[in-house]
Amino acid sequence: MTTRWRSAAVAVAAAAILVGPAGAVAPAAPVPAATVPVPAPAPPPPPTPASDEFAQLTPEVTRRLDAAIKQVLAEAKIPGVIVSVSAPGKGEYVRSFGVADKATGAPMTPNLNMRIGSVTKTFTVTALLELVDDGKVGLDDPIGKYVDGVPNGDRITLRELAGMRSGLFNYSADEDFYKALTSNPDRPFTPQQLLGYSFKHPVLFEPNAKFYYCNTNLILLGLVVEKVGGVPLDRFIDQEVVAPAGLKHTLFPTGPEFPSPHAHGYTNQTASGKVEDSTDWNPSWAWAAGAMISDLPDMRSWAKTLATGTLLTPATQAQRLDVVDALPGTGYGLGIFNVQGWIGHNGSLPGYGSLVLYLPEAKATLVVLLNTDIGYQGQEPSTLFGEAITKIVTPDRVYTLPAQPAS
Repeated sequence: MTTRWRSAAVAVAAAAILVGPAGAVAPAAPVPAATVPVPAPAPPPPPTPASDEFAQLTPEVTRRLDAAIKQVLAEAKIPGVIVSVSAPGKGEYVRSFGVADKATGAPMTPNLNMRIGSVTKTFTVTALLELVDDGKVGLDDPIGKYVDGVPNGDRITLRELAGMRSGLFNYSADEDFYKALTSNPDRPFTPQQLLGYSFKHPVLFEPNAKFYYCNTNLILLGLVVEKVGGVPLDRFIDQEVVAPAGLKHTLFPTGPEFPSPHAHGYTNQTASGKVEDSTDWNPSWAWAAGAMISDLPDMRSWAKTLATGTLLTPATQAQRLDVVDALPGTGYGLGIFNVQGWIGHNGSLPGYGSLVLYLPEAKATLVVLLNTDIGYQGQEPSTLFGEAITKIVTPDRVYTLPAQPAS
């Protein structure tokens, strides 16, 4: 997902779509009387299960990947991208294309630090689930137990917040928020200020009635982690998630700091609507929903840790992966997507995009990091790369998401 603030503020189509409860069926139409018996039509054949086969990364497949990635880069006018695809026994593909800095022409390289946007959500929810495993919080606790003043706070549960089913308004879709941020992208925001932009709007639906991707949910979960964990969220995630996962270049910044080397980011989410360099914008506006920074080796490692649940008990990981329908071919669990069997998350914030996925059956990892959030033909750029790559390596499990509708 993303932490984009316009058009329902999400990097994937799920951001603005409201989906009813899984398995809902419309009432059957009345059947007219018939004077002549008519044979019932043969039932359709059962769907063919998707293959779990992962392509051998031969020189020919590598050439096809190179060509497909370069085509997306050129068509969508993306400055630069870092890609990693791998699976045990199938080989490894690590490449970078394009530029990290349009002003100097410095090339994109696989060792650069990148802002990862909504992949941050996977860290925040992991922190929450660790507290669940410790018996310090319950997924079915109401958010009002921990944070005062939340609309429907006595009925919205932590599970519904993590599963994007709270019904709360997305603060990053608020016009006043958009104006405040674009007028001064360097300004810091507090979590309470972010919630204020949300809570001035009426709730969108009853708790658990629908799926609606919403950054407000993660701000609230971040506050829960801080209150119960007893330390600031950035410190808790560093000590209890990042360090145990063995990640060396992943951090939760508290301001605009951005370790070198890093790629420059480019966005058109600006006051003027023109493309600007957003490298040093303050990501505090995204906080628990999208402020974190990482690099390719860490994201490759995190993809597996996240999907296999090595930081959690098996029971809690099973709850995390218990997805509900979000979009066609897509389910959302607790801070995690399942798209055609690929488990993980995408992310976007001004200037950067990310895609961090794991396919359990093949033990395959796919990571995409890029330095723009500017969409192409209604799609997030990370989705374009994910689709192009999986069409080659897992043609029966293509990562694809519908275009995000306008809000």
